[in-house]
Amino acid sequence: MQNVLVIGASGYIGSHLVPKLALAGHRVIASGRSLSLLNKRGWHIFDNVTLAQLDLSIDPISPLLNNIDTVVFLVHGMNHGHDFIDYETSICERLTDALKRSDVKHVVYLGALQPQGEDLSSGHLYARARTGEILRDSAIPVTELRAGIVIGPGSAAFEVMRDFIYHMPLLFTPKWVNSISSPIALDNLLHYLLQLVEHPQSTSEIYDVSGPETLTYRQQMEYLGAEMKKPVRIIPLTFLSPALTAHFFGAITSVPSNIARALVAGLRYDLPANACAIQARFPQHLIDYQHAVRTTLPQEQNVVRNEIWGYDPDALERWQPGFGYYAKHAGACFSTSASSAALWQVINQLGGTRGYFYANYLWTLREWIDHLFGGSARQRQRSAETQLAVGDHIDSWKVISAEPQHHLSLLFGMKAPGLGRLEFTIEDKGEVRLLDIRAWWHPAGFSGLLYWFAMMPAHLFIFKGMVKAVCRLAENMTTESSINTRT
Repeated sequence: MQNVLVIGASGYIGSHLVPKLALAGHRVIASGRSLSLLNKRGWHIFDNVTLAQLDLSIDPISPLLNNIDTVVFLVHGMNHGHDFIDYETSICERLTDALKRSDVKHVVYLGALQPQGEDLSSGHLYARARTGEILRDSAIPVTELRAGIVIGPGSAAFEVMRDFIYHMPLLFTPKWVNSISSPIALDNLLHYLLQLVEHPQSTSEIYDVSGPETLTYRQQMEYLGAEMKKPVRIIPLTFLSPALTAHFFGAITSVPSNIARALVAGLRYDLPANACAIQARFPQHLIDYQHAVRTTLPQEQNVVRNEIWGYDPDALERWQPGFGYYAKHAGACFSTSASSAALWQVINQLGGTRGYFYANYLWTLREWIDHLFGGSARQRQRSAETQLAVGDHIDSWKVISAEPQHHLSLLFGMKAPGLGRLEFTIEDKGEVRLLDIRAWWHPAGFSGLLYWFAMMPAHLFIFKGMVKAVCRLAENMTTESSINTRT
């Protein structure tokens, strides 16, 4: 049994690894930047899992390293933006400094396959290699796994290819479509990670990991299209530069644009893997690409089968194959002196004759569009007069999550190509409260993307006006309550 700190537990690999470590009997500290997101993973069923908020750029790291045997480092900075390389290296340097002062015995790090004998212009691949070098400066044994595309629901590289096939009738690609890579099934990768935790090394090692095949990206997309029953018509174009391709992919996939662009920049390299060493040490049955894809696609419904969507039956019924696994989102955040109670009271007045606090004419226009297409958005209704609860309806919206004075989530009920929700989140920061209002949208193929982009002009200002209006009403309410208390 090991005491394990998983850094990046809320990410794709971490969210699958933590339960496996817990079921194997290890004591796990699962850390991530958002404690509220970790709480929604459902890990409270494990007595041996503790949740911890950790922003590597600002939070102290050393306290979490006390009595830790193994650190599993799964953080990357691709979603951080154009300066993600500096971000990745800086947080890794902070972690390395903390490791030097700790009694940690072993670090397991998940990196990326590296091209051989080429000048590396991919920021993503460079940052992955540099992170491993910095960790080894800690003088603690570091086991670095270098992986290519991971085949599993939610894997960013896999979802980029999946969205590309679902969204585009013709696939215009650069010449790198014939580059080779070494994909690995999620279950195979998790097996290696678990075995490394249970069998720590006394020296630093680097292992390539992969499945049983080396495939071109063209072959992977053709296999994927066959499983999805979508014809794949690939047209390589020599004039498509990596930068132009990255921006194009960032637009047509539901994967966050920064991540899509960073990943695409590395696709022009051949990335074969020599996984003989890790397979000899921890032998297992390696799942081939087609079987991994066939297993992954049905599991993608799990994106709405969780506490984030409240296990809502309407959301589950509306989910369809082809919806983007990752959600597009738009919103605004504002700080206020109003109390959480006042903010919650105002939010609970949403809909009906009160409307939506800001630009009600746009909400009305959208309802009329829904009405023209046979929707019921013009039927004003509220199931509750004051306090909303799960299952209540507000016009065409349905309450799928309600945590008083903290969080309200509404399922989008109008007719549109995709699945969406609207969230109100209150965060108490002591002297002030932060109110975040945000729309989330899983597009249904290309039409779902077009719908999202069509709504963008309104999104640019409607949520800012909405959040300020709610805060203003709540501040007035808080002031009146204070005056009444004094009198």
